[in-house]
Amino acid sequence: MPELPEVEAVVRTLGPLVQNRRIRFVHVLHPIATKPQAASHLARFAQGRRIRTVGRKGKYVLLHLDSGLLTMHFRLDGQLLWFSNAKEFLERANQGENAVHVDLALEFGNGVLGFADRRHFGRVHAWESGEECPGLAALGVDALSPDFTASRLRKLLAASKRPLKEFLLDQTRVAGIGNIYSCEALWHAQLDPRRRANRLKPREALRLHKAIVSVLGRVLECCLHPAPDFRDPAWWFQGLETILRAYGREGKPCHRCAAPIRRIAQGSRSTYCCARCQK
Repeated sequence: MPELPEVEAVVRTLGPLVQNRRIRFVHVLHPIATKPQAASHLARFAQGRRIRTVGRKGKYVLLHLDSGLLTMHFRLDGQLLWFSNAKEFLERANQGENAVHVDLALEFGNGVLGFADRRHFGRVHAWESGEECPGLAALGVDALSPDFTASRLRKLLAASKRPLKEFLLDQTRVAGIGNIYSCEALWHAQLDPRRRANRLKPREALRLHKAIVSVLGRVLECCLHPAPDFRDPAWWFQGLETILRAYGREGKPCHRCAAPIRRIAQGSRSTYCCARCQK
């Protein structure tokens, strides 16, 4: 699942393509992409409106229109695609042997932006304002925003009895962190993912804050070099595996103490950690 750094890289790359461009037509090829909203509602809402800015909160892509808002959430496998014009889009989208899967597309004068998710978990929705979107309204502080301070995190931790890993995955507390980078932040902070959030000492909370900011910043740099290539349907972020210290490394030696990385189950997720140096 794309987490905050991947989505931020998408937003930074998408902005120059679509900002101040008018949506000439909305193509809905698979209506499931807009559920529970009706595809016809989204098409009527967006068509003819201009995208003023492209933003992000948590894992949401936000297309701020001259009136209203479009939100995109990639869930597990969603991605964005770019076609040079409507002719290319109509020839390639869901057509023939070399078809490119597209669920929904926004046509501009300079190209076509496609939203695709073969597993149909990703969603595109239309709203009169951000306050109308339940998912956005429920989000906690964004982990890359200036509001995400060490003192803010310490207060949030103190108010929660949940295990640290589950706390970090709770988007209503801190928005944008998922399974991969929660494991990485806890490894860097040398904290056991099973510890109760409210049991952390102030210096440990400070360590966790520093680890979260550092991990997300480092991953974002990786995601931007190279930047997302929306023209290549097979493109994905390169080099992330080289900076991971815990996630997906079950049985491999810890980079800090050489003990084997363990995989444990927390809820329905796999957590990767070092039993020796994460306390």
